Amino acid sequence: MLREYLTTAEVADYLRLKERKVYDLVRQGQIPCSRATGKLLFPRQHIDMWVLSHLESDQALRSPLPLVLAGSQDPLLEWAVRESGSDLASLCHGSGDGLRRLLEGKAMLAGIHLLNAESGRYNEPAALGLGGVRDLIVLHWAKRRQGLLVAPGNPYGIQSLNDISRQQMTLAHRQPDAGAAQLLRCLLQRSAIDPSTLNRAANVSLSEDDLALSIAQGEADVGLGVEAAAHRQHLDFIPLIEESFDLVMNRRSYFEPAVQALISFTRQARFTQRAEAFQGYDVSGLGDVLYNA
Repeated sequence: MLREYLTTAEVADYLRLKERKVYDLVRQGQIPCSRATGKLLFPRQHIDMWVLSHLESDQALRSPLPLVLAGSQDPLLEWAVRESGSDLASLCHGSGDGLRRLLEGKAMLAGIHLLNAESGRYNEPAALGLGGVRDLIVLHWAKRRQGLLVAPGNPYGIQSLNDISRQQMTLAHRQPDAGAAQLLRCLLQRSAIDPSTLNRAANVSLSEDDLALSIAQGEADVGLGVEAAAHRQHLDFIPLIEESFDLVMNRRSYFEPAVQALISFTRQARFTQRAEAFQGYDVSGLGDVLYNA
């Protein structure tokens, strides 16, 4: 039975390298590894990805991708990118926009949370039209609580989407191809609510923070967003669903210094503490490879 982690000797044998060469690769930051009780451990799944990325690099010369994180805005990811010193620039205009930029070679990775209404699962490459991308990987970032953001004290007593429909509240909303907009459509369908009956705010909110701010400033009464955004703007939060927020990228991008700096930072105690402080996150599976083409 294959083990999840390899020792230095085992990874040297697996790659047919001398142990000294493995130590050199670790020192140069070129091979994925973790340290536990003073020992080096190598995640087998990531070692396989590392081998494939080198094979692909040998097959063709590729233009370097811009150091851009596209896709959906996530408060915890945004903070980690800044604090990790990864040099990634954030260009977060929604999950759909992030996927387009990734496919066009305009971003190194994209954060997405796109629900497949038929399967009830998140971020399925085939359902997103990514099944033909042969070097695609989907890396788990976090589980997030999505729900209704309302003014402090919940003055209208909102508890569900049905309350919004009945009371004709002003609804803050995201751009159509954002993950939150897709989730809202699914939830409305499940509740048998006609979207045309909702009173939408005049302006589209382009991020989680924009949506929370529109409610805090009284431009809207309620909106669908993540708990962390509600917490940042001191709003009340009514949880509705837990979703998977994941990072999509080409396999070779995972081993770029910018991405490795971000992933390494998430292993620090400071990151875990901040995730707890933000509220609404479960980062226990962060870094799991959900898909590897």
